Amino acid sequence: MKVLSFSPNPPMDRTKQLFPRRSLLSPRHDYLWVIQSGVVRTRCIQEDGNIVTLGLWGSGDVVGRILHKSNSYAMECLTPVVASLIPKDRWHEFTEAMIHHIQHSGELMEIIRCRQAESSILRLLNWLGNRFGQKVEEGQLIDLRLTHQDIADLLGITRVTVTRLLKTFEQQGIIQRVQRQLILSNDQLPFWHYEI
Repeated sequence: MKVLSFSPNPPMDRTKQLFPRRSLLSPRHDYLWVIQSGVVRTRCIQEDGNIVTLGLWGSGDVVGRILHKSNSYAMECLTPVVASLIPKDRWHEFTEAMIHHIQHSGELMEIIRCRQAESSILRLLNWLGNRFGQKVEEGQLIDLRLTHQDIADLLGITRVTVTRLLKTFEQQGIIQRVQRQLILSNDQLPFWHYEI
């Protein structure tokens, strides 16, 4: 006879799941995902096939189908991700995380609405450094391995423009590239740009 044993872990721990890079979290209407580690990009696809990035989310953030009305809404893992499902009857426990979700969406909207591509990319890099970076001797390391196309999709500009500007920033010493990682130089932070 098989003996069943029950884990003393709370329900959230029993729903913890590991997702590989570039996989998708399931878009369930009656659950939210709370990210425990890794980075998730929320996105939708427009009728013309263009990808619109809605946000980038990390440890402690919540994402879910219920937070956006688009039929093409998806939650893509940019890194390996550990996340847990949160049922509707527990959403009240994540009010602060939902407020942060709204605030981060607003910050990203400001960056995306920059008129100049140069300013937009620099502000995005600073935002990524503040949200997901870690301090190293040379500056702020951003280890998200975003492709130039990922950045272009996020900002609504062309991949060619992203490639050209990142090369220029590297020549100016604003960033360093080490393999597929970016380091924002210490003397370039923080970047402030005001448009009139």
